Amino acid sequence: MQPLKRRTLPFTAIVILGTPLAAQAADLSLPLHTWSQVSALERPYDPNDPLAQVLSMEEVDVWARIRKGFAIPDLDNPLVANHVDWYTSRPDYIQRTTTRASRYLFHVVQELEKRNMPTELALLPFIESAFNPQAYSSAHAAGMWQFIPSTGRDYNLTQSMFKDERRNVLASTDAALTYLQRLYGMFGDWQLALAAYNWGEGSVQRAINKARAAGVATDFNGLSQFMPAETRNYVPKLQAVKNIIATPGEYGIALPKVDNQPYFVTIGKTRDIDVKVAAQLAELSVDEFKALNPQFNRPVIPAGSGTQILLPQSNAEKFKSNLGRWGRALSSWTAHKVTSARESIASIAKRFGTTPEVIREANNIPPKMVVKAGSTVLVPRTDSAPEKDIAPELVETAKLVTAPDVPETRKIYVKVGKKDSLAAIAQRHKVSVAQIKSWNDLKQDKVAAGTRLELNVPNKAAAGKTAPARQVAKNTSSNRKAAPAPVRKTRATADNSKNTKKRS
Repeated sequence: MQPLKRRTLPFTAIVILGTPLAAQAADLSLPLHTWSQVSALERPYDPNDPLAQVLSMEEVDVWARIRKGFAIPDLDNPLVANHVDWYTSRPDYIQRTTTRASRYLFHVVQELEKRNMPTELALLPFIESAFNPQAYSSAHAAGMWQFIPSTGRDYNLTQSMFKDERRNVLASTDAALTYLQRLYGMFGDWQLALAAYNWGEGSVQRAINKARAAGVATDFNGLSQFMPAETRNYVPKLQAVKNIIATPGEYGIALPKVDNQPYFVTIGKTRDIDVKVAAQLAELSVDEFKALNPQFNRPVIPAGSGTQILLPQSNAEKFKSNLGRWGRALSSWTAHKVTSARESIASIAKRFGTTPEVIREANNIPPKMVVKAGSTVLVPRTDSAPEKDIAPELVETAKLVTAPDVPETRKIYVKVGKKDSLAAIAQRHKVSVAQIKSWNDLKQDKVAAGTRLELNVPNKAAAGKTAPARQVAKNTSSNRKAAPAPVRKTRATADNSKNTKKRS
């Protein structure tokens, strides 16, 4: 590496280093740095200086940086060739996935290098989600790194009605790398750590015990015979992707250029803002904005001291400039807590001057479902409180619980048998004798055999458990143990297999 030359420091290198000096942009702040921090350029070159490392690799793309940090031993396994063939026969899939990855790779590699972790782990989302932070599996695993709800909570990833940090690019990457480090600490082998990331550490440990009892090697290949098909293929898939990234030309693959510099900068915000408004101020499409900020589940980004949005650098500058000239309300939404079962979606819509369809769409409430008491729903702001932000404590704990919109009872008719009594009929149908007498205008408890009685019995659908919405309230217990042996289940399958992870 050549000695660092003195030169003007590019903004893209500055924003990720040192302690930020907030430059106020109305109610939002864009992190910048003082020249005293930049003065590191005046000092002799230090190979351990992260500023020097970023600047010295300006001309190297991220793919080369990833290759340079490969550190996991190559896996010699016949399944690797099968997956190489599958991927290389689908160059369009490789192109889509690597193009999508280009938004996130610099950040992931940067975080891996900070922790001295192998850089091929930056390719793991290729297997987990095809680098789609909106990925959601049948087992409720979410985000680029595919955390199930329980593991997400174990690693402090908030999951509320308003946001799901399992999709947050920064938070989920930090959690995934922390989890992988923990697994490596348990097994001392990256291939087994990866198997545990997919299958669960308890399952891998039991497989090791079985292998030892059978006199079989306890490396990944030795344990494969004890693994389900998904895990048996999991590390070979990563090895296949690693092989392709290492020498794409050999496979006829053209990787998109990914500059070795931050794709995005971080902006802190302290006021509610609509997703559409934020995208408009940044001069981005809503889809591109959501690609960097996929954790927000509703049309509004609620305020909070820890709330951040990610934007490409040039768009962050536009955001700051446009915000200063905005002069209108930033958000058109607020929150309403349902306090009574009598509050229907129609009545809520009427109260806030909108339609039931708007309420359902904003809150992802399916047709023929009702909202249960205690739920929080997003509603349009009213003229009486145009600037009132959603309470921070509600943002962290809000939940939405729905149930099928069916009557609580249904009418049936029963014929009285020879040995039947009203008490027996009442017990059988979970009603009372008094109710049967009232419904049928009976004056006494005796009824003749063959009599046809009308009953209003509990509707099974109405009496069953309510269906919670996908977003659940965050577990805020301060007594949760650190890293309590979390387990992951199914991820959103991104390639050629239908995968189901098992709980260990």
